[in-house]
Amino acid sequence: MNSIHNTSVDEFVKEILNNNISYLSRAITLVESNNLKHQAKAHQILEKCLPHSNNSIRIGITGVPGVGKSTFIEVFGKYLTGLGKKVAVLAIDPSSSIQKGSILGDKTRMQTLVNDDNAFIRPSPSGESLGGVARKTRETITLCEAAGHDVIIIETVGVGQSETTVHSMVDFFLLLKLANAGDELQGIKRGIIEMADAIAINKADGLNVKETNLAKTEFARALHLFPAKESDWIPKVVTCSATENIGIKEIYEMITEYFTLTQKNGYFYQKRNFQNKNWLFETIDNELKSDFYQNDTIQKEIVKSIKMIENQEINPFHAAKKILKIKR
Repeated sequence: MNSIHNTSVDEFVKEILNNNISYLSRAITLVESNNLKHQAKAHQILEKCLPHSNNSIRIGITGVPGVGKSTFIEVFGKYLTGLGKKVAVLAIDPSSSIQKGSILGDKTRMQTLVNDDNAFIRPSPSGESLGGVARKTRETITLCEAAGHDVIIIETVGVGQSETTVHSMVDFFLLLKLANAGDELQGIKRGIIEMADAIAINKADGLNVKETNLAKTEFARALHLFPAKESDWIPKVVTCSATENIGIKEIYEMITEYFTLTQKNGYFYQKRNFQNKNWLFETIDNELKSDFYQNDTIQKEIVKSIKMIENQEINPFHAAKKILKIKR
């Protein structure tokens, strides 16, 4: 097989449209690369894939570490492939801000799903992007859709502001919770509950059944206190057990009900337009930031300013204004 450098844009596009997973993976590698030549090639591939995208349902799944996201996604994904769906899971790995390494293993968490011919799993180290959301997730969605994946699942870290970003790029947002774990302990803010289209209380098996049913009632009451959603959808609270395969079918039926409603009332298409608008501004921000930091004059001025700040010759605000005034 040709290397990334030798493979033409047209060959990439042709193979991606034929759902060649190897080419899809290599195209995503180009998208995630900081190499300017790779980025230019990735843009060309994306442009040619765009007419073949926008044909999936996009589901965001969040919840704090320990809630059972990976197990849930694996069981849910297997249920979907059993229905004949082609599933792509974009799992955002939390990256260490100190070592720059990824905490989670490559594909070790979903070993059954990774061997399913109708599933594609792509862990993406979140790097330095806001709240642990991979910088190029939107572009990856486009490539996966072009490859024929009709359900895209985006798993978030479940901490910080990543949920807000993922919420802006998915159609349905599912929050996984545990019974008897307070919001403070779980690190889940009120705003995340407000964003959720449904709450699934996981691990509803064995001795936990009674507790999860009580939690379900409590969360259902709490959801009534939030303003009505623009979608006219009334968020639901359900219980499930990924390990026992309980409630998975019902969750998919609920999500299908959501799509039927929002496509009928037009909210689905309105939200897709909102997603595209966000993509536009995010791309502009990324390009401006990239161009700025790759400028030689600016790089030298930053090094100089850091030394001056360390020697207390200038304050960071003054230094930043000075750098921003440099003509590029």
